[in-house]
Amino acid sequence: MTVQPAAESTIMPLKPIEHADATPDVRAVYDDIKTARSVPDVNNFWKMAAHHPPTLKRTWESLKEVMAPGALDPLVKEMIFVAVSVTNGCDYCIRSHEAAARRAGMTDAQFGELMAVIGMANETNRLAKGYQVEIDEALK
Repeated sequence: MTVQPAAESTIMPLKPIEHADATPDVRAVYDDIKTARSVPDVNNFWKMAAHHPPTLKRTWESLKEVMAPGALDPLVKEMIFVAVSVTNGCDYCIRSHEAAARRAGMTDAQFGELMAVIGMANETNRLAKGYQVEIDEALK
């Protein structure tokens, strides 16, 4: 039996939606992001999420709420975002939130310690999972 080569794909990857090409509802979200962050343009993440305007709007609204000042200061929130992004392997999110953490005051020393904590947490989590360690009574 002869295997035929797969037909060349005609599927085009999605391209970021620029402000000039956006629908009015997407432009409204872009404008809110630019105003809230005092930036001249939105990041590529938002330009890709704009392919589904309800997701764009919902994600932006949720992010604004979660990352707003609260019991945790903005630097701590950004550092947590970096930690989760490293653990999830999201290069884009790592760079985006590292930049935001640095704007919020994160130093090179703090970044180094953050990476050490992330690495250690991932190692000990995997060891605990692999050994199937039962939760101690005192921790329940």
